[in-house]
Amino acid sequence: MRQFRRSGDAGQAFPIYLTVVGGLLFLAFAYLAVGQAAANRNGARTAADAAALAAAQDRRDQLAGAWIEDLLDPTEWPAIFDGSTEGLDDSCWRAQQLAAQNNAAVRGCGLNGLLGYTVEVETTDTVGDSIVPGTEIMKSKETATAVIDPRCDFDPLGEGAPEDTLPLLTCKGEKWELDPKDPVELLPQPEDLFDVHLAD
Repeated sequence: MRQFRRSGDAGQAFPIYLTVVGGLLFLAFAYLAVGQAAANRNGARTAADAAALAAAQDRRDQLAGAWIEDLLDPTEWPAIFDGSTEGLDDSCWRAQQLAAQNNAAVRGCGLNGLLGYTVEVETTDTVGDSIVPGTEIMKSKETATAVIDPRCDFDPLGEGAPEDTLPLLTCKGEKWELDPKDPVELLPQPEDLFDVHLAD
C-alpha cells in the first residue's frame, strides 16, 4: 500500500516537473532574445557614434586646411573658426565608411549647425531567430551627433599693424606666434585648432 502511494505521488509530480522545466526553458530563451536585441542595439550605437565622429573629424580637417590656405589673411579666420567658410565638401562619405566597418548602413546624415554632424544608422544584421516573433527581420537604428569646438582665440590686428604681422593665436592656453615669412613651420595641427566630440 505504501509502495502504491509513492508511485502515485511520483506520477503526480512528473507533470509539475515538466511544467517547471518548460517554464525555465521559456525564460532562458526569452532572456536570450533580450540579450540578442541588446547586443544589436549596442552595435547600432557604436556604429552611429563612430560614423558621426568620422564625419565631424573630416570637416575639422577641412576647416584646418582652409585656415592654412588663408593663414596670411587673418580677416578670413573668424569664418573658418565658426564654420561658415565656403568651399567645404560634404563629409557624409566618412560616416558611410565607418558605419560599414561596424556592420551598419547610414540612413541619414547631415550638418548639425555649422560645426557638427548628425548621423542615423541601421544595422545590417538582424536580431536573429528567437521565441519572439519577428526578430529574424528586426534591425536596430541609432542616431548620434558629433560637434566641433574651436579651441583657439585671437585678437584681430589693429589699424596700422605691419603687413607682415599675424595675430597671436591662443589655443587652450598654448600660444602660437606665427611667422608670416615662414608660416608653414610649426603650425598647429587640426586637433590643436578644433576639438571633436560626441554631443551630450
